[in-house]
Amino acid sequence: MRSKSWLIVGASFSLWVGAQPGQTVQKTFQGVRRIEVDNVWGSIHVTASEGSEAVLIAREAYRAGTAEDLARMRQEVKLDLSQRDSAVRAYVDGPFRCNCREGDRGWGRRRSRDEEARYDFEIRAPRAAALWLRTVNRGEIWVNGLDGEFDIETVNGGIELASMSGSGHAKTVNGPVRARFRENPKGKTSFGSINGEIDLVFRPGLSADLRLKTFNGNIYSDFMVDALPARAIHTERRGSKTIFRSDGYTGARIGAGGPEILIDGFNGDIRIRNGS
Repeated sequence: MRSKSWLIVGASFSLWVGAQPGQTVQKTFQGVRRIEVDNVWGSIHVTASEGSEAVLIAREAYRAGTAEDLARMRQEVKLDLSQRDSAVRAYVDGPFRCNCREGDRGWGRRRSRDEEARYDFEIRAPRAAALWLRTVNRGEIWVNGLDGEFDIETVNGGIELASMSGSGHAKTVNGPVRARFRENPKGKTSFGSINGEIDLVFRPGLSADLRLKTFNGNIYSDFMVDALPARAIHTERRGSKTIFRSDGYTGARIGAGGPEILIDGFNGDIRIRNGS
């Protein structure tokens, strides 16, 4: 039986239909080397598996202010699952999207604050697969055991990477970023958060060149570091003088140096830990 409750908004009343579960979609893909998920509301969990098969499970849930709005949302919001060559793509579409260029994350019709169309994804991915993951609200992203390159972003949620050995990019706005590596990154890698700590665990013997920045936080490292000179990103000539402007990052070298690891925090601490 559908639950109902009354909410007082100012001096008026509105009917709250509440969260309603939708269908669970499960699909298996063969020969997968790349997985893309473009979500809006909901989490994304990815775990590694052997072979080249990927299994994707998407669980729907809807929330609306009225029964009519709920029925409309069920009609308007669609999940598109497709495979092109070795790349699998999951795309959540609806009136909250704009008709923009490919990759443009603009928004369409303004939604009511009572409306939410949520998809929570669980994915079993080939261990070597590359990941491109995006979500916005209630957007926790969790990845475990992948070796491929990763490109991960969310807005309102944390990111956790466990037992990783690839390199890539992980960024959120409101939440922590935590990563633990089974093997140290071999290529350029970056991590960022505006409102959350960044906690990174590397293997002993790490050799890397770090670029670090935080505003309302501290930086801690288990590894011995040597300072590197600030990097000039802009030069300007004023008469006989040259003015160099820095990008605000602090440079530090661990070991003999190596791949660049960029860590950009703002309102949180940065921790670089030795996973021995």
